[in-house]
Order: sequence, then structure tokens, then C-alpha cells
Amino acid sequence: MTTRRGVKAPQAKLVAVIASSADLDAAAATKQRPDLFELRLDSLLPITNYREKKICRLPVPLIITARDPREGGIGNLSLETRHALLQRFLTQATFLDVELRSVRDFRSLLAEAKKRKVRRILSYHNFKSTPSSRSLCAKAKQAKALGADIFKVATRTDSPAALSRLLDFMTSKNVHLPISAMGIGKLGGISRLLLARCGSVLNYAALERPNVEGQLSIAVLRSALGR
Repeated sequence: MTTRRGVKAPQAKLVAVIASSADLDAAAATKQRPDLFELRLDSLLPITNYREKKICRLPVPLIITARDPREGGIGNLSLETRHALLQRFLTQATFLDVELRSVRDFRSLLAEAKKRKVRRILSYHNFKSTPSSRSLCAKAKQAKALGADIFKVATRTDSPAALSRLLDFMTSKNVHLPISAMGIGKLGGISRLLLARCGSVLNYAALERPNVEGQLSIAVLRSALGR
């Protein structure tokens, strides 16, 4: 599929988020497998040997991330702790997700990921608002320049105007990089359905309880993607 950006984009993928022990149990037991699981390592502490073995036996490829506290990370984890978590599971990963703001701090890890052929997602999360399409395009260009395979953006969409800005960005011809985009908040649910149909390459859903306002269940998103 070629998007309106002129980018040869991968097929839209369904991503189920593992952010709790209940999610991990559900992921291990699921019969209707998503395309990928996202491991929110910051939400899964402490990761015991038992949990690690369970993670290693998950039946589909993994996105690993240890979210920055400034972008929704749990536990106010230090840079060193986040780095150690990502390093620990890098050999299990198909994708590594690091915030755009954290690229400098994780430069060596991102380089190792590239060497291991782990694809790199550079992400931006804004829980207060949705910036202008122009601003988001600038961030996407920065992500591309820094070697991202995918740019992920999640912003607050409590109003039609905010949702419109996110859709304008998603359909912009000025971004030459695969995009994963989603809304948070009152219009988060509808935003995810619309953005999936507009070419969002990674589409995140809840296995058990939603992790943020507006996150859809895996059953609803699976149906929307025609799976």
C-alpha cells in the first residue's frame, strides 16, 4: 500500500498492549492473536523470572518500551532503570519504542537495535493537547532524520478541532515516514477507528482494561480492521 505521503507503508497492524499481570495472562492464553504485543515494561515491574519466562513464550512478535515518566510512564523510573529494562528484553523484540525526546539518552541502545535488525519506533505523547499539523510534521521529520522506521504519535483529542489536527497530520503529504497515530480522551475511540482507516500502521488496543481514556478493546479494533 502506498499512502498519501508517497511512502510504501506496511499493512496496518493490530497491537495488543500488555501493561499488567492480567494483560500478560490474557496474552499468554489468547487464541485470537494480534499481529504484535506491546510490552509496557515500566508497568510490569517487578519482572520476576517467572514473568520473564512467560514473556519469552508469548506467541507473536513484541514491541518493547519503558515509557518516560513525562510521557505517561509508570513508577517515575530513572533513565538508568528504563535503559536496563529495554536492554534486558532487546533480544526478544521485533520493535523498540523510544520517545523522540529520549533519543540522545538511548543512542547506544538504538544503535544496538539497528545492528540486531530490531526496528525502531520513535514516539511522541501529549496528554494535554494536540499540536498543529505543522508541528507534528516537524516532529515526524526529526524522527526520520534520527533513523526511525516508524513515528508514533498519541495526543489528546477532547474536541473535534483537536481530532481534525491529528487527521490533517495523518494525511499530510509532507511526511515521508510510516506513521502510527492515535487520540487520547473524549474522542480517543473514534480517532483510533478513523486513523486506522487513514493508514496508521500500528493500531493499539486493550487486552483487558484500557490503559488510557479512548483506548479501544482488541475485539472492537479487530473488527474495525476487518480481521
